[in-house]
Amino acid sequence: MAISGDAAGGFVWRPTQEQINDSVLADFMRRHSLATFDELLRRSTQDIEWFWNAVLDDLKLDFRVPYTRILDTSRGDPWARWCVGGRLNIVDSCIHKWVKNGRGSHPALRWESEAGQRGVMSYGQLQAEVNRMAAGLRCLGIRKGDVVGIFLPMIPEIVVGFFAIAQVGAILLPLFSGYGDEAVRSRLRAAGAKALLTADGFRRRGRLVSMKQIADRAVAEVPTLEHMIVVRKEGNETGWTAGRDHWWHDLMQDEALPAQAGSEIVDSEDFVMLIYTSGTTGEPKGAVHTHCGFPVKAAQDMAHCFDVKPEDTVYWITDMGWMMGPWLLFGTTLLGATMMIYDGAPDYPGVDRVWDLVERHKVSVLGVSPSFIRAAMQHGEEPVRRHDLSSLRVLGSTGEPWNGEPWNWLFRTVGGARLPAINYSGGTETSGGILGGNVLLPMKPTAFSAAVPGMAADVVDEEGNPVRGQAGELVIRRPWIGMTRGFWNDPERYLETYWSRFPGIWRHGDWAVIDADDRWYIPGRSDDTIKVAGKRLGPAEVESILAGHAAVMEAGCVGVPDEAKGQAVVCFCVLGPEARAGSDHQKLALEDELRWRVAQSLGKALKPREVKIVDALPRTRNGKVMRRILRAVYLGEPTGDISSLENPESIDAIRVIGRAAGRTSRA
Repeated sequence: MAISGDAAGGFVWRPTQEQINDSVLADFMRRHSLATFDELLRRSTQDIEWFWNAVLDDLKLDFRVPYTRILDTSRGDPWARWCVGGRLNIVDSCIHKWVKNGRGSHPALRWESEAGQRGVMSYGQLQAEVNRMAAGLRCLGIRKGDVVGIFLPMIPEIVVGFFAIAQVGAILLPLFSGYGDEAVRSRLRAAGAKALLTADGFRRRGRLVSMKQIADRAVAEVPTLEHMIVVRKEGNETGWTAGRDHWWHDLMQDEALPAQAGSEIVDSEDFVMLIYTSGTTGEPKGAVHTHCGFPVKAAQDMAHCFDVKPEDTVYWITDMGWMMGPWLLFGTTLLGATMMIYDGAPDYPGVDRVWDLVERHKVSVLGVSPSFIRAAMQHGEEPVRRHDLSSLRVLGSTGEPWNGEPWNWLFRTVGGARLPAINYSGGTETSGGILGGNVLLPMKPTAFSAAVPGMAADVVDEEGNPVRGQAGELVIRRPWIGMTRGFWNDPERYLETYWSRFPGIWRHGDWAVIDADDRWYIPGRSDDTIKVAGKRLGPAEVESILAGHAAVMEAGCVGVPDEAKGQAVVCFCVLGPEARAGSDHQKLALEDELRWRVAQSLGKALKPREVKIVDALPRTRNGKVMRRILRAVYLGEPTGDISSLENPESIDAIRVIGRAAGRTSRA
């Protein structure tokens, strides 16, 4: 695979000297006598004990017992242990230290609901609420090591509950608010969850979703679950199981609570969170993270990549079930900054809702997915222009590969070509980014400026040799503090997934390319690679070509069996509003035009077998197109886990297309 046309452009953004001088990263470098970013990156990956000690010193974690050794790899890199001998509770460093240090009045949380209710919670107010809920959990018998699920919309209680669970030493299990009962059930059962936080209901696009009903059906087959704590949000009728179910507000009013409010002091390597991946390449994996792991990496990335400072307000369009939710909570609070959360659809009741939120809450760091921007583009620039976005100083994105036009729209329309648009990629298992940008380095459209400091990233060929200028496997050569401590009750799968391909090296499962200017690109998942007559092809290469057509809003491409070539390419395209209104004859002609467009760009041998127009692509709530589901449905094969789909109805049209293709091939 080569670098796509989107990646061939030059630099479009360069930092000013003021931006460099005032940045968190430059300050870190000055204090450690590092003259250039390259010098920082080299030292952070060659002397990892120095680097992570320096990060912890910056964050000033509140250790009750200091660690005696930063890193222990005596069991091998896959099982590295960090902050050995240290004892703490991460919530002390996220919340309590700010109150103790006189910053209790600083806003920790800004929030808004779809219906327009909004509010602000200071660090002092958050501390009081977390203490009360932690005490309530203790009164129910929740203790260190118990797993507690969080199945809530993005409301203030989700922040309070999140930190309260960690404060008592229990293990967080975040769940997507849009899950059905089977998805909730399977994760709670696999984790042996003891309790669940949920709500009576919530509104999405004005429609009531009866969340408690979903939770009730789910926990009916979870024998370990003893308690369900319910937020009364909408006031809708709910079923009730006496002895098991508790109203949130009742639990917070218990007179015995103050005596139960302190933090449970745990080992640095004790688990703080169990979070399941979206299952884009198969069955979901339960990644486990520690008190001195995920939170530290999240805060370091926020500071070094996105330049987050205490005066910033960070809004990332996310749900708690995607790792960017916990990343937002841990990262902002460890840095003493402000998070903004929104409970609702990002384009409801108007397509300008996100820009309205940015203006009203004075958001300074905004995180989006490429899919959100592709959708926003269809409404033109006017919804953006009607809002004052002058509070913004950094844009971020993650979730999937970019193509050029949407990235440039974000950079120019939202950022006015003056703000860094920082691409960021990693994963649930890495606690954040492997690749990213920062406010020190110039940027190219769709590119990552560098590896994130502390991440010894590389690109290798099939034999594990470093390559440049061509696609290879993205790998990480040294351990880092945020790496998952394995998969829940499945160490063999963890080793097989990340450590079996190249001994002693983490293989992430993405293709990556490093160009002549040392800028990085991710064409897509290596699991998704298509092999046409021996030629390796990344789906994102084809998708970028298709999305470059004026009529196409987005595309998804997969490889399917082909007797002559081994695999053939099949593509699905979603059209923009004008093209969508065309006749059936026009759409058929467009499908053929798009096939030849790919052939002209990549060669006739790689011309897709089919290009089909559909209304939507199956995607997760965080915007990832589920290619494995596209392929399975088209071929009539089992789909595996689809619980994280935002739009399961989208697969019906693809199934019809696949059946028609099967009939044609049999004929």
